[in-house]
Amino acid sequence: MTADADTDLADTDLVTRLTGLVDALRGHGLRIGTGETVDAARAVEALGLADRELLREGLAATLLHGAGGRPVFDAVFDLYFPRGVGVPDGVGGEADREALRARLAEALAANDSAALARLAVEAVDGFGGYGDSPGSDGWSSYRTLDRLRPQTLLARVRDEVRGRDGAGSFADRLLEDEIRRRIEEFRRLVTAEARRRAAERRGRDEIARRALAPTADRVDFLLAGKDRLAELRRTVQPLARKLATRLAARRRRAARGAIDLRRTLRGSLSTGGVPVKPVLRRRRPARPELVLLCDVSGSVAGFSDFTMLLVQALHDQFSKVRVFAFVNRVDEVTGLLVHGAADPEGLNARIRAEARLTAWHDSSDYGAALGEFTDRYADAVGPRTTVFVLGDARTNMADPNLPALQDLTRRARRVHWLNPEPRTLWGTGDSAAPAYAELVDMRECRNARQLDALVGRLLPV
Repeated sequence: MTADADTDLADTDLVTRLTGLVDALRGHGLRIGTGETVDAARAVEALGLADRELLREGLAATLLHGAGGRPVFDAVFDLYFPRGVGVPDGVGGEADREALRARLAEALAANDSAALARLAVEAVDGFGGYGDSPGSDGWSSYRTLDRLRPQTLLARVRDEVRGRDGAGSFADRLLEDEIRRRIEEFRRLVTAEARRRAAERRGRDEIARRALAPTADRVDFLLAGKDRLAELRRTVQPLARKLATRLAARRRRAARGAIDLRRTLRGSLSTGGVPVKPVLRRRRPARPELVLLCDVSGSVAGFSDFTMLLVQALHDQFSKVRVFAFVNRVDEVTGLLVHGAADPEGLNARIRAEARLTAWHDSSDYGAALGEFTDRYADAVGPRTTVFVLGDARTNMADPNLPALQDLTRRARRVHWLNPEPRTLWGTGDSAAPAYAELVDMRECRNARQLDALVGRLLPV
């Protein structure tokens, strides 16, 4: 850690800084208790502040319970334990773009981490400022990277490494992957430096709350990009194992049954009327059936994909699981989910290619889909069946076909509707959510954390 950073930490209450770090991590959904916080304080005392990366690893080891929260932790750590403060000596003024790119290419080729960190500071100082006041009003990593364009240095760095290590030292593809990793690390350093400077102006707590991307399980399904959805799909199996354990415990409790009052009172006659040994009604609950009816159109598709994969991973918990997808026509896709488990990122493409989901247009039509489902697949729903409808209930101004949903509720044991839109948007525009919500139990389900809680609570035992 630099002398500037040591001076800053000496002038700042370290306890306040550490508790601020913990509060920011909790604000992003990471579960950190008092015990972990105490362990983190002991880690700071034992490791000291001289080696910043050693301190980073020590705090991560004491505060995190898994690898999923590490990206958020690293970004928050950079705010509360920055590499330095202010503008380092020797940095300032308008940078020469091409000269800086040339030095960046050299540092990338040599994999010089220290040089990359210095260049990130110079890049933000030279290209990232905006505003008219002295010293600039703000700092932007996007502006910096847009002007510097480090991704365009790939070929240049590759050729330099080849010349340094000799042609054919290792495969071109592996070499290019390694260079991309180094470029991504430089981009991360630029982002961290811009955030550090913004935090000095606006306050660490404000930047930690507003400027950091949330963990994948807190990102809205409707706003998640491809990278975040891919990250979510990788969490399906661990989440399914946790839910399966929860369902098995609920099933064991349900199997014990309630107290049989008549038999308990009869048995208490031998103990003077004191019910020493309560008698339970033994239950042998049959495993329920589950049906998913999923809108796979537009931005709702990511939400439906993730939920379908999760239910497929839980299929052993039910006597039968059937999955149906629709846009404006309905088709059964249960068999496609087996392949989807092996290739989760290609699930939606496989469904759209192999199932017949559209008729005369590509827009969702809940009324037509519900009507076709109740006509063609009436045998899929019975008194032991719980139905989950997944979708935003936006009908594109078509007839919502409420009688079809009423018929579905009469046939099924229960019907739940999971809506990925915020509740405040229900009923706006072409949303028929309020009308559907009068007939079935409709729940807001915007992210994987909400889905985990809802599925664990609503799945039948």
